[in-house]
Amino acid sequence: MGAESAIVVGAGAGGLAAAIALAVDGFDVTVVEAAESPGGKIRSLPVAGRAIDAGPTVFTMRWVFEELLATAGTSLDRELTLRPLDILARHAWSEHERLDLFADLDRSTAAIGDFAGAAEARRFRDFAARAAHIYATLEEPFLRGPRCRTPLELILRIGLRRIGDAAAISPFATLWGALGDHFHDARLRQLFGRYATYCGASPFLAPATLMLIAHVEQQGVWVIDGGMRALAAALVRVAERQGVRFRWSTPVRQVVVAGGRAAGVELAGGERLAADVVVLNADVAAVADGSLGPALRGAAPRITPAARSLSAVTWAVVAAADGFPLHHHTVFFSADYRAEFDQLLRERRLPTDPTVYICAQDRGPDRGPASERAEIGQNGRREDDGSGGPERLLCLVNAPADGDTAPPDADALAACWRAATDRLARCGLTLHGRPEDGVVTTPGDFHRLFPGTGGALYGRASHGWTASFRRPGSRTRIPGLYLAGGSTHPGPGVPMAALSGRLAAAAATADRDSTSRWRRAAISGGMSTR
Repeated sequence: MGAESAIVVGAGAGGLAAAIALAVDGFDVTVVEAAESPGGKIRSLPVAGRAIDAGPTVFTMRWVFEELLATAGTSLDRELTLRPLDILARHAWSEHERLDLFADLDRSTAAIGDFAGAAEARRFRDFAARAAHIYATLEEPFLRGPRCRTPLELILRIGLRRIGDAAAISPFATLWGALGDHFHDARLRQLFGRYATYCGASPFLAPATLMLIAHVEQQGVWVIDGGMRALAAALVRVAERQGVRFRWSTPVRQVVVAGGRAAGVELAGGERLAADVVVLNADVAAVADGSLGPALRGAAPRITPAARSLSAVTWAVVAAADGFPLHHHTVFFSADYRAEFDQLLRERRLPTDPTVYICAQDRGPDRGPASERAEIGQNGRREDDGSGGPERLLCLVNAPADGDTAPPDADALAACWRAATDRLARCGLTLHGRPEDGVVTTPGDFHRLFPGTGGALYGRASHGWTASFRRPGSRTRIPGLYLAGGSTHPGPGVPMAALSGRLAAAAATADRDSTSRWRRAAISGGMSTR
């Protein structure tokens, strides 16, 4: 008997991880992808003859990929060149308010002390310890394990003897409220509250559990030579060495369900591919609304527009940056964070004073635009002010996920760009470039790229203590159909999506092995009664 066959729909991080894991477990795997190249939300845009990463830009939790690649007999260092960032991110509120966070905890503590005082530095130490404790409590039972359906199930996984640890993850407190327990300086609450946006959430509604993201970054942030798209390309190479086949520019019309179980897919051109297992690396919203076939309605929970995570407006530009020493990751904070999120979520519009994130992709370890001019930075080092010429920049502001109903029009986008550049100017940065010379991506564009989402980039918003339990797990109500991707458990982000792919593959393998044992037992029992 030949190997069981598996089709993976979508070559994002979750789908690529699932394909590798399934192939290692003995499945005959085919990946079908609507786009002409891998990555999903890891995407690259050509601007002025240069490739700009226009999706995820932060690489953390490298252990996820080390473990995945180890199963395939290789490693990250064999497949990619990764460079650790000394400065995790630079943050600015005005020309005179600037703070770097470092990979070294002591240096971050000293920088916070210089920025906000010794008492806040001590509070940061307490906060970092709490974030590390939350992460340590949840890594094994939650991040690595299948979805918990209830808080009680999570508590049981953590262990009744560790009930204090379970309480310490603070699921019922908001992130903003918990940060108030640690920081008296509103700017520091804003800085660490921004981690909620990594899940497309508001810090005023997200659970305090998301403090663990601070620990994740403290454990290391890396830059990949060749950009994030190089990660997707490396995963494809590893998968192909395991025998995985890829079909690019191959949209799927629907998943075929026969005899009550997933039986393959029907492509947009009418061709049918049979399979024993189908893994969908697609947003669960597209599954729930029937975009992948009417038989799948109800196979994943529906996400109402009000429950969607945030979207974004991004500008991928090649421009000279003058007057402010950008780092690879730089955040320029709005003057009123609560007002910004009220406009995003309550008023459903682009903020009049947005927080702006810039990924300066030619800057990082041992890199930066050539320049003879430098300035003394906050931490006593001479820093390039960026006046050496045009460089690749991805600028991002958060936006409502209304890409299917009320995407921003040209006037709203122009006003948003003015507001963003005004925020940059208040911090001393001037960009010598026009948005029309680059590529603008709106919630409407994200909705077209990822159907069914309205442009939401992270599935369901992580709002309230039940949010983590409402994300679907790997298995669905349809046998043989499994889910992977950032809208499923354990959540959004490149490493989390990869974990979801491994979890989907593990579920499919366990179900295959369980069925094989049942068949063997049935045959053995039948033979013994003859």
